Amino acid sequence: MQSLMTSNKIQPRHLERRAVVYLRQSSQKQVQRNLESQRLQYSLSDRARAFGWRQVEVIDSDLGASAAVGAAQREGFDRLIASVAVGEVGIVLSREVSRLSRRDKDWCQLLEVCQLFGTLIGDAEQVYDLGLMDDQLVLGIKGTMSVVELKVLQMRMNAGMEAKARRGELKRRLPPGYVYDAVGQVAQDPDRRIREAMALLFTRFRELWSIRQTFLWFQTEGVELPVNKSRSGTTKVVWQLPTYQFVKSVLQNPFYAGVYFWGRRPTQIAFKDGQLHKRSLSARDPDQCKVFLPDHHPGYIDWATFEENQRMIRANSLKCESDASVSAVRAGQGVLVGVLRCGHCGRKLHVHYWGKSGTAARYLCKGDYNAGGKYCIAFGGATVDRRFSRELLNVLSPMGLRGALEALDRMHVDGEGQAQALQRQIEQLDYEAARAFEQYNEVDPRNRLVAAELERRWNEKLEELEKMRERVKQLDEQTPALNEEQKAEVLALGERLPHVWDSEHCPSETKKKIIRTVIEEVIVTLDQDELRFIIHWKGGTHTEFTMPKPKSGVGRKTSAEDIEVIRRMAVRYGDDDIARVLNKLGRRTATGKRWNEQRVATARQRSGIAGQKRTIADPDILTQGQAIKYCGVSNLTIQKLVRAGIVKMEQVVPWAPWEIKRSDLDSKEVQAILERLRQTGKLVLKGVGADPQGELFQQ
Repeated sequence: MQSLMTSNKIQPRHLERRAVVYLRQSSQKQVQRNLESQRLQYSLSDRARAFGWRQVEVIDSDLGASAAVGAAQREGFDRLIASVAVGEVGIVLSREVSRLSRRDKDWCQLLEVCQLFGTLIGDAEQVYDLGLMDDQLVLGIKGTMSVVELKVLQMRMNAGMEAKARRGELKRRLPPGYVYDAVGQVAQDPDRRIREAMALLFTRFRELWSIRQTFLWFQTEGVELPVNKSRSGTTKVVWQLPTYQFVKSVLQNPFYAGVYFWGRRPTQIAFKDGQLHKRSLSARDPDQCKVFLPDHHPGYIDWATFEENQRMIRANSLKCESDASVSAVRAGQGVLVGVLRCGHCGRKLHVHYWGKSGTAARYLCKGDYNAGGKYCIAFGGATVDRRFSRELLNVLSPMGLRGALEALDRMHVDGEGQAQALQRQIEQLDYEAARAFEQYNEVDPRNRLVAAELERRWNEKLEELEKMRERVKQLDEQTPALNEEQKAEVLALGERLPHVWDSEHCPSETKKKIIRTVIEEVIVTLDQDELRFIIHWKGGTHTEFTMPKPKSGVGRKTSAEDIEVIRRMAVRYGDDDIARVLNKLGRRTATGKRWNEQRVATARQRSGIAGQKRTIADPDILTQGQAIKYCGVSNLTIQKLVRAGIVKMEQVVPWAPWEIKRSDLDSKEVQAILERLRQTGKLVLKGVGADPQGELFQQ
């Protein structure tokens, strides 16, 4: 009966067109593993031929593409709709309607186009004619069930995953350094080399305070880290020099702090360009995840250390408002960078470097300067740094001897982490070399093709082993043990901490690390010419001190002659023209630099001289260049008119622009001279004599 119904629906006009078999599987995993489903879908082409179609097209470009809401656009389905819309398709065959679509919109679009162009739809059981009301109803129900089925499956799977995750039992691929033990619990990798390498990564970050510097240390020292690699469907640990992204991902992964989390990166469906798109949102903070289970497994660091590490990482970003008191230490002479806060507006103070070599620090609070206001606080850094250092050393000096003893211990273990990592690498290479020898020893010597390859591998491992032993030997030579005399010198430095602090061999980076270790922040306020500092020490103690505000440019003042030039020209001329005149006069600033617009403005403001950045235009007064354009003559003509006294010219100072009144150029005498010049090409100056002159204009 069913075959009869099917044969009645298939008409010759359908057979004249081609049949299209549409294939789809939801993921690449299904494409690789669900091979029987593929065979059943491909077999529909045989069914189409059995119905009488000669032209059968198979569209399988959507294998591995989801048809759910928010999924990417399906190229094969779009091609199917386009073919139906031009009347080229007699029947669309799919194993089941869920293969065609999991969305109401796509399903309704397909039914509408097929009904309009008389195209049949077939599945594994039936052929449907959209011209029949019963078939429309059945397909509508099947399409709705397909959409609901997907939603129900997703809800069940998500609910099951979340319930399992809340118990901490949802298994995922573990990051390097962790494995599942015999009872399925998360444990640190039993491989001692892996554990020590991952611990070394966190130790180096705590010393360097920077992801990039940590990455560069491993690259420079040639210390390898374990990385998970997928090979032949399984995950294996591979040792290699770490990438920057790997170091960053490990340091930002709360799993290494013993935390089990789930749902950290939620997804969102957004409407864009007429399509629904599924996108991943930014990663949430670990404690904001759907599942957050602290102390779930042994961690390489504790939770407090992880949070502090994240504050350091966020502060290192120069693109955001960061807490520089915990940021990466950078080069620069200003040792209070990141710990100073304005007591007036609450903003962090920044540092600017200036001076001949660009190393002199100057601290400033921008206040509302960017909004057209003024700086809140600004003062020189060298004097403040020295005064602050005395306050700091008064507190730290009693601890100098203990610090020296710890330094001795540190010098003994410095490089121990690197040496330990290299030693574990030697043990691994020794094992691999032994395995390579065993494989070579077991092969039949007469099989030279295999024996030669195994011998090559054995020799490579032996060479790598020898190179690694040489590196460890060089490292031991670079860090020799201290003798008793050297130990005594280190202890003496601990007793003379101020001398060590002021030494040129003590870098500013070390000073900054010490300051940020013991000080939370420093509040600074300005009262007239006095600076007041309130020091917030780690632990809650507060101390304060005051000092006069450092005077800017003490002993280096702009000369009185330069100030007089600026004063006379500032009435009309801008800072740019004043700088040009000062440079032509051979003048220099108090620091021996050439004048520019900014330096003129600074000198003018310090001397209380009113002025402007650009020259104020006066329509009644022309410069020499403007007079040339106004009269339409040459430069020499204007100069002769001025020397003859016919046109008056004034200069505020030598090399300043000429000031010629427009009324003088418009006088009858000057206009008569210029008119005769244009007619005859000769310049005749009344009262001076008509000296012969060459042609000024070409005939």
